[in-house]
Amino acid sequence: MDISVTVNDRVESGEVIELYQSNQWSAAEKPEQLMAGLRGSHSLVTARIDGRLVGLGNALSDGHLVVYYPHMLVHPDYQGKGIGRQLMVALLERYQGFHQQMLTADGEAIEFYKKLGFERAGQTEPMWIYAGNDH
Repeated sequence: MDISVTVNDRVESGEVIELYQSNQWSAAEKPEQLMAGLRGSHSLVTARIDGRLVGLGNALSDGHLVVYYPHMLVHPDYQGKGIGRQLMVALLERYQGFHQQMLTADGEAIEFYKKLGFERAGQTEPMWIYAGNDH
């Protein structure tokens, strides 16, 4: 399986929505906002197999000190094959040396991110105002 990981790849709405729907992420229900958000990201990393979008992650950053990784998802048919790890490694390399790298993880994703060096931030407590169903 030849996986192509690219930073700041161009993505089409249809392929992105299909990826989000396959993961049952509620952002797929707001395609215009989702695409605008992804296109406005500081970085967007994609994984493709034979041209098909199978994974995506993004970063929001001030470009100097702080970076936040809000989205990271891999098509269910391709999970467990190291694609998510490759996507995150590409982003971690891009933001290496930044003072603060943050994300929010739940469920099985917690162990995934711990293996990449993330840890709970002190005594922080996750908080949000959220208008979705899940993710």
